[in-house]
Amino acid sequence: MNFSSRHFIEEFLSDYWYKLLVVFAFSMLAVVFSILSLMLIEPFIAILFSRDISELSVWGQWMLGLFSSIIDLNSASQQVISLVLLALAFFFLKNLFTFMAQWFMAPIRSDVVRQIRNALFDKILILPLSYFSEQKKGDVISCAVNDTHEIEFTILTAIKQFLTEPLTIVIYLVSLFIISFKLSLFVLVLLPIAGFCISSISRSLRRHSKDSKDFLGQLLSHVEETMSGLRIIKAFHAFDDAERQFSRHNKRFSKMQLRIYRIVELASPMSEFLGITLVMIVLVFGGLMVMRPDSSLSPELFITYIALFSQIINPAKNFSTAFSNYRRGLSTLDRLQSILNADEVILEKDNALNVTHFNNEIELADVSFAYEQQNVLKHINLIIPKGKFVALVGSSGAGKSTLVDLLPRFYDPTSGTIKIDGVDIREYRIDSLRSLFAMVTQDVVLFNDSIANNIAFGLKDVSKEQLISAAKAANIYDFILSLPDGFDTNIGDRGVNLSGGQRQRLSIARAVLRNAPILLLDEATSAMDTESEKLVQQALDWLMKDRTAIVIAHRLTTIRHADVICVMEAGDIVECGTHEELISRNGRYAKLVEMQGN
Repeated sequence: MNFSSRHFIEEFLSDYWYKLLVVFAFSMLAVVFSILSLMLIEPFIAILFSRDISELSVWGQWMLGLFSSIIDLNSASQQVISLVLLALAFFFLKNLFTFMAQWFMAPIRSDVVRQIRNALFDKILILPLSYFSEQKKGDVISCAVNDTHEIEFTILTAIKQFLTEPLTIVIYLVSLFIISFKLSLFVLVLLPIAGFCISSISRSLRRHSKDSKDFLGQLLSHVEETMSGLRIIKAFHAFDDAERQFSRHNKRFSKMQLRIYRIVELASPMSEFLGITLVMIVLVFGGLMVMRPDSSLSPELFITYIALFSQIINPAKNFSTAFSNYRRGLSTLDRLQSILNADEVILEKDNALNVTHFNNEIELADVSFAYEQQNVLKHINLIIPKGKFVALVGSSGAGKSTLVDLLPRFYDPTSGTIKIDGVDIREYRIDSLRSLFAMVTQDVVLFNDSIANNIAFGLKDVSKEQLISAAKAANIYDFILSLPDGFDTNIGDRGVNLSGGQRQRLSIARAVLRNAPILLLDEATSAMDTESEKLVQQALDWLMKDRTAIVIAHRLTTIRHADVICVMEAGDIVECGTHEELISRNGRYAKLVEMQGN
């Protein structure tokens, strides 16, 4: 989707238009009561200096007439007290309506940010794996957390100010024109000049903000990499290198932030200085008008005019700040757009087929795959019958993992087709296709959650009996029982509280519970200690029974009994056969066996 600023307003604010109208209405009522309170200045000064209130302007006469029922016009002291109480009432109502506007705006801000985070997270889940190999994780994390948070304080705040401040300025200007048309024309010429000065600051703000977000992404990426590789850093005593790299990224980010802070902080004092300058100019110009004998502008009305004019400064300042924030927010939207508009390469066809069973065979027909124009797989032809144990062997970089990743459509082939039971897998619904597979990988993926939730990951309504059965099949049930909280024990971040063998057996239990007909195993015993390997191999033997297994093997002793062993080299299958057949050919497989001393 096209996540432009226009789309942002339409997509995420469309459900809140009625609340925005309420915010607008309360804001306008606050402006009205602000003007009414300030219009009391003229009669107050006239009464204070014992002037004849019958000489007040039409506006002043209207104000007194409007509230004559509560103002005693025959007593000066009562008039002053009544006007002061009336002003207090107006100011109270002004602030009450201002608060109500903010009250209704608050849920809009929080809900819109929540929706953006949900949209971003949903997008992350469906993006292809290739996207994350091209992007820094820190950039994505920064977008999901910091950028969405900044949207609330830039775009959303600016939209509220764009909604209310222009009309506020217009209402005040209309009031000023009613008081003095000539003086207000002069003011109208000055305001755009001040606005141009403010906008010159905001033009550079968007560019600097985008650079700042990029630097923050690099900083977060380095932190994430450091935490993931902390064991290696400690083992190689590479603290100085890690600190030096972090310090470099942090320094670049801090410098950029310093520029942004200075630009942002400059906007407010410049706005205030320009506002006061405008007031001084109006004081001089208006004062000369008042001193003229034929002037229709009385001194008390001129003071009222100045008071009203001073109220334009805040909305104008807020509007200019909103403009700066909006430009700053646009740089954030640009970064969010880069994720939300990223191509969803793995697409599902309309009316895609649902698949629930695997009946016959998997066929790869002339399958090739290129990653960034680098050929990874070249014209692969392979048939995997149901119930067979097929092993993929070869040196690192031969394309084994890529071939396996094509089966559940983590990637799509550059050319050729992959069929399950004679149907191109691109014809199937993605979720139903992937339900045919269970994975156990060398790099075990566990989550900071309970043992039960890790085993049942991705499944609903799993009973305790099913968990126990899966744990027993994976030979980890006795270990779970030995824990104080049993299945409810939290395993920590990535299973840090478990040994390598225990983590692997948990992942096998997860595959057992899934009960999928096709297993994808990536050297599932490589992370095992000697004591655990026998238990794990028994669990794998049970898991693979009556299932189709595709195994990426590095230790060739684990796949001697495979129905078919395929040797891969430079993205191609160079030979296939049983262990005995391949040994007798004395080809590439025989050399690999010899190298491992098996």
